[in-house]
Amino acid sequence: MVAAKKSEYEASRQKRLEENKKRMEELNLTGLAQSLLSPKPSPMKKVKPRSLKVPLDPSKVRRSNRVADMPPISYKEAVPEPAGRVRSYGRHRDLSNRVYASDEAREYARSRAEELQSQLDQDIPSFVKPMLQSHVTGGFWLGLPQHFCRGYLPRRDGIMNLIDEEGHLSEAKYLAQKTGLSGGWRGFAIEHELVDGDSIIFQLTKPTTFKVYIIRVNEHEAN
Repeated sequence: MVAAKKSEYEASRQKRLEENKKRMEELNLTGLAQSLLSPKPSPMKKVKPRSLKVPLDPSKVRRSNRVADMPPISYKEAVPEPAGRVRSYGRHRDLSNRVYASDEAREYARSRAEELQSQLDQDIPSFVKPMLQSHVTGGFWLGLPQHFCRGYLPRRDGIMNLIDEEGHLSEAKYLAQKTGLSGGWRGFAIEHELVDGDSIIFQLTKPTTFKVYIIRVNEHEAN
């Protein structure tokens, strides 16, 4: 009984397979399935060979008729011409022939300056500064007394006015941290022909203004 049912099942199954195969052949599904299972290799993409670039000759660049006869423009950065010499004050000084004041002449100028200072208004702060070579040649840096700067001068850098005995005004840069005069002092020293051994009285008439009195060291030789 079981064997008979099995043979009927096999016969029915075989029949369905043959019917499905026939339908697939009618619809051409068998060939389509095979083409999907074994895809054709895609054709290789053709690569064009790269052409070598020929360096461009600037002389052969196409130019319009309007500028064809004009010289080619150069776009190189132009190097500025060296500027002329910076304006100097007074005559040129030969630093190799510096003249140093004698101790006697230096002391004479300092004493005269202190004598003049004692005759000034004592309510106006002042101090005497003997000149050295570094003050009047080469570096042109004038250091001021620290106690005077801390007591009377501004705490920040600024411009100090220098007024000589004839009322001529000059300006110099005051550096608070270094307690001295820098830019502008050179011009004042050269213009007033200061030399080693001269003594100067600085009288602070205003918070940023010095009245300047100059005692010449060469007065000692004249006397």
